[in-house]
Order: sequence, then C-alpha cells, then structure tokens
Amino acid sequence: MRKLINVLFVSAGLMLLTNIANAQQKFGHVNTDEIYATMPEAKTAQTALKTFADKLQADLEKMGNEYQTKMKAAEDKQKTISEANKEVVGKELQAAAVELQDLNKRIQDAQAKGNDAVEAKRNELFPPVGQKLSNAINAVAKEKGLAYVFDISVSQGFNNLIYFDGGEDVTAAVKTKLGISATPAPATKAPVTPAKKN
Repeated sequence: MRKLINVLFVSAGLMLLTNIANAQQKFGHVNTDEIYATMPEAKTAQTALKTFADKLQADLEKMGNEYQTKMKAAEDKQKTISEANKEVVGKELQAAAVELQDLNKRIQDAQAKGNDAVEAKRNELFPPVGQKLSNAINAVAKEKGLAYVFDISVSQGFNNLIYFDGGEDVTAAVKTKLGISATPAPATKAPVTPAKKN
C-alpha cells in the first residue's frame, strides 16, 4: 500500500511539473517604428498625405497673399485722402475694410476646414496600413507560438513594455512576412499606431 501511495505522489508531482512547463508562455517584441520606416504602404500613405496637405497650404498662402495685397492697396489709398476727395476715398476705404474682414473670415474658415480635411485624409489613408501591420504581427506571433508581443517603438513611448530582458525580436520576421527587406532602417516617427489585436 505504501508503494502505491508513493507512486501516486510521484505521478501527481510529474503531472504538476508538466502542467507548469506547459503553462509557460513565450514573449516577443517588435519595433513598429522600424517597420513603418520601411513599409511601402506607409511611405505611400505619408506621401499622399503630404501632397494633400501641401495643396491646402498653397491655397491658404494664395489667400494670404491676396489679403496682404488688398491691405497694402487700402493703406496706399488712405495716404491719398485730401479735403477734396475725403468723402469718395472714405467710402472706398470702408468698402475695402469690409472686403478685408470678409477675406480674413474666409481664410480662418479655410484653415479650420483644411485641418479637418487633413485629419480626415489621415484617417482614410493610415488605418489600412495599421491593419496590415497588425495582421502580420498576429500571424508571426501565431507561427512562433508567442503568447505576447510587446511594441518597443519610441513613438509608443515604450508604453507597451513592462519589463524587457531578452525575449524574441520578431521585427525582421514581420518585415519578411510583409515582403520588406529585413535590414535595419533609420528610425523615424510612425504616423499612426497599428491596430491592436481584439
């Protein structure tokens, strides 16, 4: 009977050790800034956003130049006031002041609409890039049997990293999954955060 009890205790101990070994989870980390810096879709989206924003900025500068031209014309007109033309020039200056106020309001409205338009364009361009990156990270994590992957990128402020001592860097594997050269690139600020796994 004593041998049976010893065998049961040894069996229970082995089962417990097996369960503990199976419960250990693998961790990995990824640098999304590095991936974004080399991801063609991110570069394309960034270029498209810059082109869009530059066009809006050029339109605003054109309106600003028009405002400056009209302001200078009004200032020059004011210098021509005399007793003989005081009434006529006064009316012209009042009309110019109304026109300048209207143009100033249009410039302010265009700036606000431009900011909203750039943000809307950003929201249109970058979520698909983030989703593609997220899908690649998820696929690599599953392939490598990782339970957690931490983002160690600077743009995330290391927010997703509690402790880092070793671990498996899956940045190169995610780049390979995306068909990007695995050589390191200079770190640049990522424009957006990739979508998180639900």
